[in-house]
Parts: sequence; C-alpha cells; structure tokens
Amino acid sequence: MSGVSESSLPVVIVGAGLAGLTVALHLAETQPVIVLAKREMHEGATAWAQGGIVGVLGNDDSIESHVRDTQEAGAGLVDERTAEFIARHSARAIEWLVARGVPFSPDPQGPLGLHLTREGGHAVRRIAHAADATGKAIHDVLLDEVKRHPNITLREKWMAIDIITDRHLKKSGAESACSSRCHGVYAIDIESQRVETLVASAVVLASGGVGKVYRYTSNPDTSTGDGIAMAWRAGCRVANMEFIQFHPTCLYHPQERSFLITEALRGEGAILRLPDGTRFMPEHDERGELAPRDIVARAIDFEIKKHGIDHVWLDATHLGEAFLKEHFPTIHARCLSLGIDIARQPIPVVPAAHYTCGGVVTDLHGRTDLPGLYAVGETTYTGLHGANRLASNSLLECVVLGRTCAEDITQQIPSTAPKVSNWDESQVSDADEEVVIAHNWDELRLVMWNYVGIVRTTRRLERALHRIKLLRHEIDDYYAAFRVSRDLLELRNLVDCAELIVRSALSRQESRGLHFSRDYPRTLPVSFPTILCKKLKKKDAWQP
Repeated sequence: MSGVSESSLPVVIVGAGLAGLTVALHLAETQPVIVLAKREMHEGATAWAQGGIVGVLGNDDSIESHVRDTQEAGAGLVDERTAEFIARHSARAIEWLVARGVPFSPDPQGPLGLHLTREGGHAVRRIAHAADATGKAIHDVLLDEVKRHPNITLREKWMAIDIITDRHLKKSGAESACSSRCHGVYAIDIESQRVETLVASAVVLASGGVGKVYRYTSNPDTSTGDGIAMAWRAGCRVANMEFIQFHPTCLYHPQERSFLITEALRGEGAILRLPDGTRFMPEHDERGELAPRDIVARAIDFEIKKHGIDHVWLDATHLGEAFLKEHFPTIHARCLSLGIDIARQPIPVVPAAHYTCGGVVTDLHGRTDLPGLYAVGETTYTGLHGANRLASNSLLECVVLGRTCAEDITQQIPSTAPKVSNWDESQVSDADEEVVIAHNWDELRLVMWNYVGIVRTTRRLERALHRIKLLRHEIDDYYAAFRVSRDLLELRNLVDCAELIVRSALSRQESRGLHFSRDYPRTLPVSFPTILCKKLKKKDAWQP
C-alpha cells in the first residue's frame, strides 16, 4: 500500500454511496480503508438521485442567499452555522467533483463551464447537474476511482451488524459496562453467512436513510436505517426523526414501487384525479397541482383515506403523445414497459417516503457521541435540513462533510489493535421459519404507512408505538435464537428506526415542515430540534 503502513488498522466505512466514497478517497492516501456495501456497489440511493448538487458559483448568487433558502425550506429548525459552513464550501465541492471527471452538463458561458439549473426553493440557478441523472454520473466516476485505488478494499454484499465498543473487549479483570469508544464493527458476508470481527481505527456510518420502513418509498432496498440503528444501540443521540420527506407521486404498481413520477409532469399540466375522474387538488389548495410538494402529498393522502382507495390517478393524456415522448421519455418508456401508456391512460400514483431529514447527531467533522465513530450523509442529523430538506442540498452535504470527516480521522492518534471478543454463535441455530421475518417486515411497514405517514394524530402514533413494541419483542426473540441474515438484520434495524420516528413525532406538539399533526395543527412561534437519548441498560451502558 502506497504511503500506508501494513500494520495500520483500517478505517471501516459502512456504505458505498456518495458519502462513503468521498470519505474513502480522502482517507486512502494516508491509511487503509475498507468499504462495506450490503448489496451490489451501484444499488445505493446516490445513483437514484435525478436532480443535482448545489454550488454557490454564479455572480448573481451568494452564500447568504443559499443559507436563506435553506432556512426557509427548513421551517425554522436549520442550524445557521451548519448551513453557512456547507454553503461556503459548496464551490470547492463542485471543483473536487469536476477534477475527478464527473461529466456535469456543460455551458461555456457558465461558472466553471457548467450549466446551472434552478429547483424549487432556490432563489437563483445554482444546481450543477448531469442531465437528469446526476447521482448516477457522480457515483459512477467516484466508484471507478475507488475500485482502482490500492489502499481501498471494497467488500460487496457485506453488512455491518453492530458497533464494537468497550463492552466487547476481552478483559482480564472485572467486566466494564462502559462503551466509551468504537473499536470496529461485526460484519456478515451475506453470501457465505460468515460473521467477521473488523477491528478498526475508526468507523464511518454512511448507510443512508430509512425509507424502507414505509410501505411505499422512492428509496432503494438498501435504505433500512442500518447506521442510525447501530449508532442508537451504541448510545449515540438521534435527532429530528419525525421529519420524513414524502414525494407526492410515486408509481403505484406491484412490480415497481420505487419509480418516481417527476413533479415536472404536473408543472406541464398533468391533473390529479379520483377513480371516477374527479379532479380534487383545487379543493385543497388554490394552486392546484402546482402547490408545494408537502401540500400535494397531504391532499393525496387525505383522498386515499377518505375514499378507502389504494391510489389516485395522474392524468397527462391531454398533453399528447408527441409532447410526452419528447419531454418525459424515461417516464413514458418505463410506464409503457409496465403496460401503462401514459399518452392514453392515467398513471396510478401514491405518495412515497423519499428522504430522512433526521438521524445520528454529528458535528461538522462527522463525529458522533462515541469516540472513533463517525457518520456522514442521510444517516445523520447535522442541522442542515431542519424540518424539510431544500432540493439538492443532500449531495452537497455528503461531499463537504465527507472531506471534513476524513480530515478529522487522519488527525487522530493511530490506534493499536485491542483484543476484541469474536462473534458468538454457539447458542443459536439456523432459522426454522423465515416467513416470520417476512410477515413482521410487512406488518411494520403497513403500520408505519397507516399511522405514521404524511398526516398524523396522537391516537395513530400511540397505536403504532404499541404495535412496534409487540413486533420488537418478537424480533428480539428471533434474533436471540437464530443465526443472523440480511433480512433479519434489516428488520431489526427498521423496528429500531420506526420507534425513533414515532417517539420523535409524539414529542413534537405542533405542525412544522414535514411533520403534520391534526391534534396540533398550529406552528409554534419558537421550536427546537427533537433530540432522543438512549436509556442504556447496564449490559450495554455508555458514558461520554
């Protein structure tokens, strides 16, 4: 390894999206890195991002303007210091990606030779993009560089199970209940089912959000809240989990539940209708289908619950086949492949969980409450997104804080390998009924969709919490008795995150941003982030 001692402990990065790859590339010049991807490398949320990445680059733009737009979108809960820091480093982030070879859409007259577009909530054009597939373009370039780097080891189809803390160390004297530092992770090779102890100088959680806790989501199958749940179990604080961003129009289809129907289609005149053809949006907002995303999502949710239907219809047939093929070729082709001709048939749509605005509490270097444990990206709460995320800030956060995270890790004193207890499977057996996992997974997602979705009430939330506690008991019993698998681990993480979402929602007695409660419809004049602290038992106690 070039410039790296063979005896150095590696840094283990959980997740192979933009956040994880950014940290890996910045770290790899000075120390060995292991990147874990629980599915194939290209299956993370980054590659699904269509929009772009914010860059304060133009002469008509300023850091103050970007911060102001971020604050307005965040509905009073944005941390101004975080927003200012990330905006100030946005140009450097874009330059770093350009230097890596990311093929952004060009404009010879634009700053850095890039074409900048404008998205909802932004005062000016400041979004660098690669046509309508920016995330994939960025991810492809960084992944290719990571694959070629001699100091980075990629482990595809490997999943982290839990953080290794002081309570997992082999001790000659009395056992300590204190989890005062992160020493690595236990991880499983999905294909061989072999669990390995990965001792590390630092662990970076970059595993994305928790969209799969809901029945309908735009997220890939990887989004099961793994990093949030592991950090929570290790004693870290978690914040703002009640703020789940929902996209109003996701395709409703048994074979394709994660395909978004862009709001640009509504911008061009598509109409939302009930099964009998009735247009309903004007009854909810005078702007009709052009109302903000959260209002449209709540309106669809209301009509679905009111009429007891599974979905509503998005009608674009009046726009004409030629127009639809020219302006929305991807949507036209994808729907046609599923038997829906959008030029002649309305599109069945439902709202879908889209982005997790809360997560593991970190500072601007990615540091969590547990020394040696870092987190970056959608897994985290940094204060940037507040009660609602401003479009295209998510990719920017990954790049800016991915760099600062790596810088902090390189400044730490190198660790020596502690004596860690290996994973113990001596008291468990092979699972006898995998159907239990599938049943609990389906029940959890349905409970979250029906009771903890776009519109909430205290009664719904309390019902959800009751069901989650029963499910947790079943899942914990199953986890204790049988060998672990990816499905079981993801279910365990999802039930942890579901409880965090519900408890956060119950504690917020107002409606703000992405959290809307019928019992508390007003927005308080002053509010603060929702921060949850784990009450640890002695067996897994942690102290700062």
